[in-house]
Amino acid sequence: MSTLTTPHIDIHRGGDRMKTRVAWLDSKHSFSFGEHYDPDNTHHGLLLVNNEDIVLPGEGFETHPHRDMEIVTWVLSGSLVHQDSLGHSGVIYPGLAQRMSAGSGILHSEKNDSWRLSNAPEHQEPVHFVQMWVVPDDSGLTPGYQQLEIDAELASGDLITVASGLPRYRDRTAIAIASSHSAMHVARMPGEGAEIRLPEAPYLHVFVARGEVEMEGAGTLYEGDAVRLARSGGQRVTANLPSEILVWEMHARLGGQ
Repeated sequence: MSTLTTPHIDIHRGGDRMKTRVAWLDSKHSFSFGEHYDPDNTHHGLLLVNNEDIVLPGEGFETHPHRDMEIVTWVLSGSLVHQDSLGHSGVIYPGLAQRMSAGSGILHSEKNDSWRLSNAPEHQEPVHFVQMWVVPDDSGLTPGYQQLEIDAELASGDLITVASGLPRYRDRTAIAIASSHSAMHVARMPGEGAEIRLPEAPYLHVFVARGEVEMEGAGTLYEGDAVRLARSGGQRVTANLPSEILVWEMHARLGGQ
């Protein structure tokens, strides 16, 4: 559990993120990732990866391995095809919560080529998504996959629990993750004046996936901005525009500190 006692708010602007850009991919990394390494920016709480990716049609991440990680993918626009070594094959789209537990080891691919599953005409729309990784409670777990449509719940404009291992959200969690100290929430705020309140936790990570909001103690946050909070929470977040925010609530951090 956390030993922090002093509230802290740390604002990270979207333009300052590390970037990977190739012909088919525009990826922005909130934390150290791949060849981009900053020893002072490796994680927050139990969150190790918060990548915002745009992938062109017909392209994507070929089959590659993962292990001992809970991976949550949230699509903002377009569609992403997931295929893995457990035999899962499906299309992730806005409003569909999806989690892959890498556990003892899994292979998967992620591509913007949904027409190949349905013999539909080839589309020209990029897929825009955020992928987040948190550390599970134990290593060597049995790999798994889960997804659930929650678009109707998001229409309320409230902060909706999308993925969680926290017991307090057991009755309203969309998908389960093997991290008993973590939960991810999403608010799809319909327009100016829409408001939500952040949960209180030792560690929070607030990411503005789109739009523009005002957050108590942080001021104006624009698309791509993130706020890392320690021993804090309860702040109001108010939309200036139609906005979507992703919130990780965490009650521990790497190493238990």
